[in-house]
Order: sequence, then structure tokens, then C-alpha cells
Amino acid sequence: MKRHGFWIGALLVTAGVLMHVPDYVMMRHDHYMMAGMPMGRTMSLGMTLIVLGLALCTWALLPGREERAARARGASAVPYAALDEAPLTRAHWLLVAVLTVGLVVDTMKPASLGFVVPGMAKEYGISTREAASLPFVAITGTVTGSVLWGFLADVFGRRSTILLSSIIYIATSICGFMPDLGWNLVMCFFMGASAGGMLPTVYSLMAESIPARRRGGLIVLQSGLGAALGYLVASGASALLVPHFSWRILWVLGAPTGALLLLLSRWIPESPRFLLSVGREQEASRVMARYGITTRASAAAPVTPPAWSSFRSRIRALVVPPFRRRTATITLYGLGWGIVNWGFITFLPTFLGAGGKHSAGGLLFFSSLFAVPNTALAAYLYGRWGSRRTMFCYAAITGGVLVLFPVLGVDASRGRALLLVLLITLLAGAGGMIALLSPYSTEVYPTALRAGGSGLAAAAGKIGGMLGPLLLTSAPELPTMALLVAVPVGAAALVLWLTGMETAGRPLVEAETG
Repeated sequence: MKRHGFWIGALLVTAGVLMHVPDYVMMRHDHYMMAGMPMGRTMSLGMTLIVLGLALCTWALLPGREERAARARGASAVPYAALDEAPLTRAHWLLVAVLTVGLVVDTMKPASLGFVVPGMAKEYGISTREAASLPFVAITGTVTGSVLWGFLADVFGRRSTILLSSIIYIATSICGFMPDLGWNLVMCFFMGASAGGMLPTVYSLMAESIPARRRGGLIVLQSGLGAALGYLVASGASALLVPHFSWRILWVLGAPTGALLLLLSRWIPESPRFLLSVGREQEASRVMARYGITTRASAAAPVTPPAWSSFRSRIRALVVPPFRRRTATITLYGLGWGIVNWGFITFLPTFLGAGGKHSAGGLLFFSSLFAVPNTALAAYLYGRWGSRRTMFCYAAITGGVLVLFPVLGVDASRGRALLLVLLITLLAGAGGMIALLSPYSTEVYPTALRAGGSGLAAAAGKIGGMLGPLLLTSAPELPTMALLVAVPVGAAALVLWLTGMETAGRPLVEAETG
């Protein structure tokens, strides 16, 4: 019954979105300029269907009676070691491929912001400063979504949360049809929330499904490729579609990409660790059989996982021993990366353009070509050299490069060759930091807290993004800004080295109760 309810809800959401299309097409002769256009009955009815569809989908994803009974009984001692020691099978690779598509779709959302703002500002007749409210609202949404979705995934399951995000992608695609700026901001917030929530859920599902020996390096590689390809798809869509369909088409793409994820969901089984942790052992056995795993695959002693019964107890568990230090470490690491990325790298075109002697686009494009090989290197080091040392080195390199800007006197007016070397190294360091943080944050918590803890790490990066632009007002010059941003990155590297735990190639933690 509930399964049918979900798909009926999905159809209602899709129908509601399609009811917005006629008004959009009607404005094609005016290059789809919809600002100030009244919202007709068809669009209003469409929004009603979307709300009803979302409510039905959410109800259908909530635990049923049998599942609640299993949760009430709790999990018995379960053989988690069988999951860690299993071979990597075709089913694992299929899961990796499908979830990578999910990461690409997810990364497209924030990556599209930079391509949307200029056209939106022009259509609504607002200044660039006023248009900056859109990225701010979106980032606020991702912070909210990262935390909320993470804890939802720990309560209701990884697969359910991914499906919910996919539905919201479809629903919030009407952001591209909104004639009013206020509605645009509202939809952008919810779009950001669904995008922020997808990341910790995907990485938690990956960490709990991939055998320990291959887990870290594979997730690091997936993280980096997902980010790089997401930006590539967003920039490609902007170049190919925006000239013909206006900036609005970048938001409209949420509908087909969300639908794609729903179609691929048949190849996304629930996390076997999550199923075992909530007492759904028969379902876990079916998923494990899909991966060629039997509970007799390991002679290791079964583990009885701890249980946290409420959101409040889960949040508290993250800030008390034994997880307090881990939470502080990954939060500081995420903040450091967010400030570097959003507070320095994002404003590099402004700094470089101010000097008048450098082509910001050319320098940054050439520097970004090293992103994919750098991700492969980070994945290799994570798996072979260790998570703690690799993360420390990438953070130390990033902080060190930032310090070199003022030390060597590199600014926007001179030093092109040296500037290029520093930019390549900086982008490699920052790219490695974010690629490494996501898998690491899923490996330091038990199953009952994994998505929530990973969500906090993702939220920390976004909060760093909200703080980054504020630094620009206190450091208007490139060397000063670089030195200011280097401080939190250096602190993150130091704290990680002193308190970080090694996770690469090791079984996921389960039995720590604090």
C-alpha cells in the first residue's frame, strides 16, 4: 500500500510541475521573461498538487507497523564483519555508478547558482548585491538540509531519504517558473535543503555497503568525480541552454534529473548495516545476498550496536564522549575548507580582475584541469597511506600555499607564472580536502549516528561558505585575504593531526556507546 502511495505521490508532483510549463512556453517570444506575470489558476492548482504529492510521498516513506515493531525489539548481535570482509561484486559497482549519478545531479544545484544570478538580476531589475541573496538563501538551505536529512537518514533509512530528495528535486524545479522573486527564494531554499541532504546520505550508504578494503579510496574518488562532473554539467547546460531558454532552464532541469534518480532507484538497495541496526534482519539478508554476502563469511564475533531513540539523544551523542572530539575535528575541517573555497577561491576572479593583468577565467580554467588527476591521487593516498595523514597533508598544503601569497608578495598585478603554480596547488589542496572529508566523516561514527555526523560535516563546509564572503570586507587585498583564510585551515590541520583517528581499510565502528 505504501509503495503504491509513494509512486502516486510522485505522479502528483510531476503533474503539478507540468502544469507550470504552459505559462513558461507562452513567454518564449519574450525570451521567457516571466517577472511580474500573474500566477494563473493552472499554476496555483499545480502547486496544490505538488504539496499533496510531497505529503503522500513523505507518508509512504515513513516506517510501517512491522518496521516499527522491529525497531521496538531492537537489534540483536549481528555479524557486521561479514560486510567488511566481502569481495567487491558487480552489484557493488552498479551501486557506485548509480550513486555517482546522484552526486553529479546533486552538485549541479549549487554549481548552477553562479550561472543563474546574472540573468535573474537582469530580469527582476535588481542589483548584483540584491541578487546575492539567492546564493545566501540556497547555502542556508543546504546547511539546514545537511543536518536535518542526515538525522532523517539515521531514523528512516538511507534509501528513503535519497528518494525524498529526488522528489523534492522535481518539486522545486518550479523555481524556474516563478514570476515573483520571493517565490524564487522560497523554492531555492528547499532545493538547497534537498541538495544538502543528499550528500551525507549517499556517502553513508556507500560506506555501509562497500567492503572495508576498498571503501575509503573508492568513496574519495567518487566524491571528487561527482563534484567535478557536476560543475561540468552545470556549466555545459548554461552554455548550451541558457541562450535559448533563459536562466530559468537551469532550475527547470531539476525535474528530469530528479526523475532520473527515481528511475535508477531500483538499483539502490537499503544499507544492510542500517537494516541490521534496526532489527530488519530478513531484509538485510536479502540485500547481503545481492552482494554475495552470507553471515557465515566471517568468524569474527557479532556486535550488538547501541541505540539512540530520539533526535535529541542522537544530537547529544555527537557532542559527548567518545564522539565529541571526532565531531569537533570534522566540523573544524569542514569550516576550514568552506572558508577557503567560498571566501577565497570564489573571489579570486574579483581579485585577479582588479589588477588588470591576468585573465581570471583562463588561469582558473587551466588550474582546474588538474582536479580529476588530483582526486585520483587523493583516493590512492587515502587507501594506501592512511586517511589521517592524507587529510593532514592536504590541509597543510592548502594553508601553506595561502601563506605564500603574502610571503612572496604575489598579488593581482604581477607574478603570472608564480601565481599559476600557487593556484594549481591551492585548487588541488582544497579539492582534496573536500573529497577526503566526506568519506572520513562517515567512517568515524556508528551506523545509528553515521548520516547525522556526516551531515554535520557537510553543514560545517556550508557555514564556512556563509562566513567566507564576510571576510572580504575586512581583507580587500589578495595577500591579506590569503593570510586571514590560512588561519582556520592551519588550525584544522593541527587539530586533525592531534585528535584524528585512522579509518582507512578498517572496519566501521559500531559498539562504542560513550
